[in-house]
Amino acid sequence: MGSISHLHFKEFVGSEADKFLLVSEYRPLTRGGSVLRAGRAAHLSFELFIGMRYTRAKRRSHFISFVSFVSVICIALGMTVLITVLSVMNGFQREIRTRILGVASHVQLSGEGGTLAAWQDVATRAARHEQVVATAPFVSAQGLLTHGSAVRGAIVRGVLPEYEDRVADIGRHMKSGRLENLKPGEYGVVLGVDLARALGAAPGEKVVLVAPQGQVTPAGVVPRLRQLTVVGVFEVDHQEFDSSLALLALEDAQRIFRFGDAVSGVRLKLKDLFQSRLVARDLARTLGPAIYASDWTMQHANLLRAVQIEKRMMFFVVFLIIVVAAINIVSSLVMVVTDKQADIAILRTLGAAPSSIMKIFIIQGTVIGIVGTGLGLIGGISLALNVETVVPLIESMFSFKFFSKDVYLISDVPSEVQSPDVVLTALFSFVVSLLATIYPSWRAAKVNPAEALRYE
Repeated sequence: MGSISHLHFKEFVGSEADKFLLVSEYRPLTRGGSVLRAGRAAHLSFELFIGMRYTRAKRRSHFISFVSFVSVICIALGMTVLITVLSVMNGFQREIRTRILGVASHVQLSGEGGTLAAWQDVATRAARHEQVVATAPFVSAQGLLTHGSAVRGAIVRGVLPEYEDRVADIGRHMKSGRLENLKPGEYGVVLGVDLARALGAAPGEKVVLVAPQGQVTPAGVVPRLRQLTVVGVFEVDHQEFDSSLALLALEDAQRIFRFGDAVSGVRLKLKDLFQSRLVARDLARTLGPAIYASDWTMQHANLLRAVQIEKRMMFFVVFLIIVVAAINIVSSLVMVVTDKQADIAILRTLGAAPSSIMKIFIIQGTVIGIVGTGLGLIGGISLALNVETVVPLIESMFSFKFFSKDVYLISDVPSEVQSPDVVLTALFSFVVSLLATIYPSWRAAKVNPAEALRYE
């Protein structure tokens, strides 16, 4: 049995077969006896024409139309949530990377035993690499800071302010004072905002640093103490650094922690931070086995890997919403096939091939998928671009905070829409919707015309 030709289809929709069309709900095609409208429709693929008509609401199939509507809403909702979640995860990755690298270094060079004696030579040789734009020595140690009855552990870093500004952004995030206030011999200290708040120390006040290196006296080993003056407070919006980092002048840190003329290492800033692993490998080979080179991806590997894993898991979990929508498409198309068996039988008797019947229902399911995907793209991109406005509004309305700074590294909800995520999400949604049409379409193509018309 061949396929329906344009001529046959025109005759079918404009002849005595109108009785069947009325039963099959094709009234708008021949309303008013207009053969002209039928002729125009016949120039289109009749599979596309009928498939598109089946997507409209019918008087006898309100429930089927409702299920189709729910399928569109589920796909759109899934797409919206998925794009928004992926954009927020991208924003977290960007913020974490930016804030970590605002204080940490792209590449760090250190020597054996955690000390580096000839740091000037190492810095000069490292600066010759084409990717290195700045170098800065540092001393790193741990200690206790006390002020009144408050005691807090701290990471103490000795820096040269004029060098530190080239490799880190702390100088741009000073809430009070300046990084240049760290002058050798004056024993000034710059504290993170949360650390200063926990100690209750304001600029100009004194705090006491307890160094872990003990001092041997006739009474035994006693801790080494040094009084410091708070000369500044910084806030980089990263809980780890704001609550635990204290900066000293390099020479003061060398004296307190007995480094002599040595330092803990040299920090490097690169032109392209994503080349850090390659640069670290090149410098380790160039500077020799006595120098250990590590990059920011190694120093914060667990944190960055955790964010990446969370992004993948969130993609999988939210994608299940789209799968549920695809199941709704299957159920709605199966009901349409059951409801339209007489229509299918008439089309088959007039010459429609099983493949044409399949196309009709594939088109119907594809239209649902395209509409849902389109609405989801609009909703997802719109929400992702405005999430930094929507979230504070929700927080103010319900008086709660999504991400407390006491618990999370980042207290705000950032967002960054990336084209690959949007394209991948739309592609997956469309493919799942298309796959959902296969079984109902195959079932429609298997309808036996004689059986379907037996009781008509």
